[in-house]
Amino acid sequence: MASIESLLRTAELPDSPSPRLDAELLLADALGKPRSYLRTWADREVDAEAAARFASSLARRRNGEPVAYILGRQGFWSLDLDVAPHTLIPRPDTELLVETSLTLLPGGPARVLDLGTGSGAIALALASERPSWQVTGVDRVGEAVALAEGNRARLGLHNAVFKVSHWFDALGGERYGLIVSNPPYIASDDHHLGEGDVRFEPSSALVSGADGLDDIRLIITGGPAYLAAPGWLLLEHGFDQAEAVRELLNQRGFVEVHSRRDLADHERISLGRWPHE
Repeated sequence: MASIESLLRTAELPDSPSPRLDAELLLADALGKPRSYLRTWADREVDAEAAARFASSLARRRNGEPVAYILGRQGFWSLDLDVAPHTLIPRPDTELLVETSLTLLPGGPARVLDLGTGSGAIALALASERPSWQVTGVDRVGEAVALAEGNRARLGLHNAVFKVSHWFDALGGERYGLIVSNPPYIASDDHHLGEGDVRFEPSSALVSGADGLDDIRLIITGGPAYLAAPGWLLLEHGFDQAEAVRELLNQRGFVEVHSRRDLADHERISLGRWPHE
């Protein structure tokens, strides 16, 4: 039997941008242990069953499958979320939406809408930080809504609800103090769609027309009917789309329009306040 360290040292993931991290995550999962266990017990031998599970996971990763889909989970904000191939993998960049949302509304109760919720990452992060908020997450994919609801139940967050809706279609006359979304924003001919983890993620959650802005236009156009003035609309977008998104917000009548930068210094989100009743 091989030791933990020897398995990690000989794991071959030539196309991964983070081969050691990937190998550690996959081996820890095969052992049913936290990553810290690998360092503490590096010389411990791994039984044949766990080694076989690790080998199978490595083969999937070498085929390009994202680690999050192999493990069935992904960390986001302070939460550990179940994920599946019919939802996007939550990414650190999107935490900027959560961070910004928490600064915009005063303390006390608020109604918040997360459009295109996927695994429920944004909605559940907000619900976990603001127990007085009532957070609704919607997605047009029923399997995604079921996954988000499963995450909500497991985390015990009773101030979040999830429902099937294609953007605003099933929301009736509801109004919210904050609408937040990480919508599809990749152009249909973008070469990144054939690279890395994105190859395995659902194209319906990634692609939005020839310039990547079709869904953002729809949300900006329709959003004011669901905002309780002075409500905010926050949108994640591509690193090179901020100027176009600000222009769309200004044209629609939003005020205090601006963008905020992620940790890589890219303008990652844009937002505006709706001033009208």
